[in-house]
Amino acid sequence: MSSSKPIDIHDGISIDYVDARTTNLLDRWIRHAEWWNARGQAGLDSYARVTTGRIAPRTHALDRHGRAISGLNFASQDYLSLTSHPRVIAAAQAAAERYGVHSAGSAALMGLTPLTCELEERLAAFLGLREATVFPTGWGAGYGAIRTLVRPGDHIVLDALARTCLQEAANMSGAEVHRVLHCSPEAVARRLTGIRKEHPRTGILVVTEGVFSIDSDIPDIAALQDLCREHEATLIVDVAHDLGALGETGRGVLEEQGMVGKVDVVTGSFSKAFASNGGFVATNHPALKLALRHGCGPLTFTNTLSPAQAAAVLECLSIVESREGVERRQRLRTNLRRLRRRMTEERFDVLGQPSALVPVVLGGSALARVMTAEVQRRGAS
Repeated sequence: MSSSKPIDIHDGISIDYVDARTTNLLDRWIRHAEWWNARGQAGLDSYARVTTGRIAPRTHALDRHGRAISGLNFASQDYLSLTSHPRVIAAAQAAAERYGVHSAGSAALMGLTPLTCELEERLAAFLGLREATVFPTGWGAGYGAIRTLVRPGDHIVLDALARTCLQEAANMSGAEVHRVLHCSPEAVARRLTGIRKEHPRTGILVVTEGVFSIDSDIPDIAALQDLCREHEATLIVDVAHDLGALGETGRGVLEEQGMVGKVDVVTGSFSKAFASNGGFVATNHPALKLALRHGCGPLTFTNTLSPAQAAAVLECLSIVESREGVERRQRLRTNLRRLRRRMTEERFDVLGQPSALVPVVLGGSALARVMTAEVQRRGAS
């Protein structure tokens, strides 16, 4: 895109303002910065907020230009409001006091603590699976699982709306990637049949999510797992947005569909309902844990979860499994259903099924930016 493109703060996306024609790799981003700065000065930049207090239903923050904002918090990922829970804070403090603030190593070397090992054991039990492996980020868990399992010559059947870490892992894997119609077991079945007919001995990975972040849709996981069994494929389900937040006991969509302990590979994140960075890969297969620990870039070649983070997740897991966890999920369900109902009554287009995500379609980017600014002016963030 030419750097002479007129700046339009209401329309366009970031890539429109990157000048790929210049040879200076840094100068390519000058127009991009000018576009963002113009949006910020006009009050149309809702990103890069600096939270000045604890994450809570009402928040105080600074925008990218240092201006104070406050109001209802619709932007933070803290589905059960555990980030500031006294028990979680106390657990993290105690872990830091005992083990220090840093893991100081990879899980393949000396980065593990008893807290990390306990977390892996409890996660596996919670998911009804043999083993779980903890990652320092949820993004790295999804990305790393795919990159570890798949090689050039294999095939990946990927839901078209899968989250970014899954898309990027597929793109970088060297495998042949087949993006299929969103939440369509029929489309997956057709593609698996075709692949197996032409490549009877190739590896096939099918990738989906428990709840899709883009539109809050929920796939038929049992149908997908049956198809994988039929065609000798492997299924990954990423449960970043539903584990802890959905299901009678907090086991998410897998619980709601009777699939706890029955999926080939489950990946997820702690950052949505478990008040911490980090993620995991879980499975019943006895060989995957060592494959991840010693041959997965996002795990092997980076430091593992800190002791305080592991302790925080462990305490969150205890709350999720308790009566308090049931009550918090009930409150979340009541709130999200009320919000969806009221938005629908006001004739907004609310997508998907009830989850902690409430996607609302506003129209084009210009309208969305103006409406976002107006919502913020009226006391939301």
